[in-house]
Amino acid sequence: MFRKTRLCLSISLACLALPCAPVLAEEVLELETLTVNATRGKSEAGKTPQKITVITREQIEQQLAITSDHGQVLSNLIPSYSPSRQKLSNAGETFRGRAVLVMIDGVPQSTPLRAGGRDGYTIDLAMVERIEVIHGASAEHGLGATGGIINYVTRRPQGGALKQHVGVSLEASDDFDGEGMGYKLDYRVEGNEGNWDYLAAISGQTRGMYYDANGELIGVDDTQGDIMDSTSSDLLVKLGYWFDADQNLELMVNRFQLEGEHEYANVPGDRDAGIPTTSRKGQPPGRAPQNEVLASSLSYTHSDLAGNLLTAQLYSQRFRARYGGNILPTFQDPAIAPVGTLFDQSQNESDKYGGKLSLSRDDLFDGYLKLTGGLDFLQDTTSQMLIATDREWVPETVFQNLAPFLQAELRATERLTLHGGVRHEFAELEVDSFRTIASSGGVSVEGGKPDFEETLYNAGLVFQANDWAQVFANYSEGFGMPDVGRVLRGISQPNQSVDSFLDLQPIVTDNREIGLRLNWQDVDFEISYFESDSDLGSRLQSVGGVYQVRRERTEIDGVEATAGWQVNDAHRLQASYAKLNGESDTDGDGKVDTDLDGANISPDRYGLSWQANWTDKLNSRVQANHYASRSFDTPGLDFDGYSLVDASLGYRLPVGEVSLGVENLLNRDYMTYYAQAASTRDDQFFAGRGRTFTLGYQVSF
Repeated sequence: MFRKTRLCLSISLACLALPCAPVLAEEVLELETLTVNATRGKSEAGKTPQKITVITREQIEQQLAITSDHGQVLSNLIPSYSPSRQKLSNAGETFRGRAVLVMIDGVPQSTPLRAGGRDGYTIDLAMVERIEVIHGASAEHGLGATGGIINYVTRRPQGGALKQHVGVSLEASDDFDGEGMGYKLDYRVEGNEGNWDYLAAISGQTRGMYYDANGELIGVDDTQGDIMDSTSSDLLVKLGYWFDADQNLELMVNRFQLEGEHEYANVPGDRDAGIPTTSRKGQPPGRAPQNEVLASSLSYTHSDLAGNLLTAQLYSQRFRARYGGNILPTFQDPAIAPVGTLFDQSQNESDKYGGKLSLSRDDLFDGYLKLTGGLDFLQDTTSQMLIATDREWVPETVFQNLAPFLQAELRATERLTLHGGVRHEFAELEVDSFRTIASSGGVSVEGGKPDFEETLYNAGLVFQANDWAQVFANYSEGFGMPDVGRVLRGISQPNQSVDSFLDLQPIVTDNREIGLRLNWQDVDFEISYFESDSDLGSRLQSVGGVYQVRRERTEIDGVEATAGWQVNDAHRLQASYAKLNGESDTDGDGKVDTDLDGANISPDRYGLSWQANWTDKLNSRVQANHYASRSFDTPGLDFDGYSLVDASLGYRLPVGEVSLGVENLLNRDYMTYYAQAASTRDDQFFAGRGRTFTLGYQVSF
């Protein structure tokens, strides 16, 4: 066993954090500097030119005591993240008004080539140690990060002898109806033996039906998919080997599956009459919607390779997202069945392979300069099938991306630090010739291999005005692709060529941000103003209830602010605020003229929470969020706004800990943000969840 031991506190938004060496119980831990690898250069925490949020395990557990909805957890903790749809689909849940790249230990989970809105459920939060968030576009992490990055960092094995953990929870609606009951069980074992460390965790969850504040069943989304009336499971395995105190090899495998029970059908509401969508008992046709995800990575770290930090990672992801079926106009083909009778359902299929390599050194020029360079590679193969009739809705599309990068951090003076970097994207999109389905005219499209090159820059500064005040500013560019699958399947004019189709051009976003951080005695405060522009952006527009891609200039700006007051050792108050504005150029004159709707931008939001540790055994939390009303230029869309209050209690028993959480404590009757601001369909006029109780118990031994 190695006698050199570290407690690792690094934040690894691109899997660059040093893993923790096995820890002997009798050893004394020495704290290293808390570092942030958001810029691939291991900057110190709280000293980055771009806003970064780290959601700790404690914060995750506080939210899970109240809700198991991943989207709601993120919305509660990230001010500019859209309110949750409370569905399996997170389409329309944006971050700073743009798409977010979701990762697990640096492995991309999002499927930007056919953005089906299913990357919100790719891992159980019981497997997650922390959630790392980059706010705004990033030029350093590749495809899909035009709005920001959300990286789920899985649990690491704790040092020492074998340890085990068991957690159970029960979820119930306000009237404790049997159909609304949900259950969850998770188990974890971890430890180290010699040079090896290991962790294995498994979870299973059954979710019941959801009820609104009036005790009525909420409408099930039996087409896009739902988290209510579903079962899910997750298996996480991690195995690490330490060659010596500086070298580590780690294997991570995570398999997640969520599938609807398929026991309820959608009953459309009536928007004009204010009647929400509900559900009725009955099995919809076809197979149940589901997510099935297998992510794996093999990571090597050498913390002292001739004075350099070397990290290398190989990864893969297999993603299958099945949607519910229907007799939709889009699916009709008179050659197969009379128009208006043909049932079908689709499935997105995506396979990713990639690698990341970086080398970093921070003692150049007597410690004034830190350089980090590397190379990223990604191959993403995506298609969308109509599985009931075995038709190809979106042809197999292969995206290959190679990107070298270089990042620098210069300590210009004791108070001023300069950051800068460049990343060059080499990308190729390969599509074979194909024929669209009948509803798009059954036209032939010539395949091709369009290639793209983009050089992306970032530059920023951090100025430490005094011991408790800091100013930061940043410019960064993000690289993404439009929803290629949605574009391709919607081609209706013959003789189009993939090589010359403008709508397949990349999305490059320019992100500018300036902010202030204060940390004075018991008060902390951070505020930032940001702008995000794209000359050729990607906006979703509902046409006859079907979303189509519009390539238009888009401009977004906003303010994010958080403030905390540690009243005393037992009580902490936290406040948050976010305001966003967004417009697009709908008439092609080069000037933005139309407000973005709720499918593209989140509402203004005010948040307040009170965390209290009454004794060493008893704690409580109360949190409130107000989403402000908003009007849109799109007919039929208008957001009334609503306020929600949640609360929880936790108590440490002689063995284990018990918690009781209440979501929507005041039983507010409301329609979800997406239902009001992003959809005009009667079958998507969903009410929000009414008062819901969660009783949990967990024990470690």
